[in-house]
Amino acid sequence: MEQLLSRLIGCEIDVVCSGGAALRGECMKVEGGVLHLKDQEEQTCYIAIDKIVAVWEKKEKDRHPGFVLKN
Repeated sequence: MEQLLSRLIGCEIDVVCSGGAALRGECMKVEGGVLHLKDQEEQTCYIAIDKIVAVWEKKEKDRHPGFVLKN
């Protein structure tokens, strides 16, 4: 997983962690088993790589992982 994330540095990604937490941001750095993810508000989130279940490059601006609510 660390090698995969290293190839995604500079890309916007969606990350799903164990427990169902879903995060989106720019992959900034992968170091010491930790992913550094920067969100749209320029805040950095630090994610333990061993807790990541799924990751993919962001394709659509409005799409978020998880359930879709319809009105």
